Amino acid sequence: MADESPMMAEAYAIVSIEPSEAPENTEGSDWHCYVIAQGPNEIRGFRQGKRKAVTLDVEEIVARLNERRTGKRSRVHLVMPKGKKAEENKKAAESKKAG
Repeated sequence: MADESPMMAEAYAIVSIEPSEAPENTEGSDWHCYVIAQGPNEIRGFRQGKRKAVTLDVEEIVARLNERRTGKRSRVHLVMPKGKKAEENKKAAESKKAG
């Protein structure tokens, strides 16, 4: 897209994930501070857990941010019921239309 602004052209990316003290008003151990950036914009957050789990979580956050940025959404796979349940649903829909 040639008309895309420079900021929109840049994807979100993980800058760092570092061990951290617990954020204010929280307790527990195994806290990590992460930084995600898109151009000059930064998102700083905290996650509790082992580094590997936190990294997977932050990678998922980045993937979702990038999907939203490009307008892509997950698709839902709908399956029509078969057999007796399908017939019951059809009759219920027809009775609603009639009533």
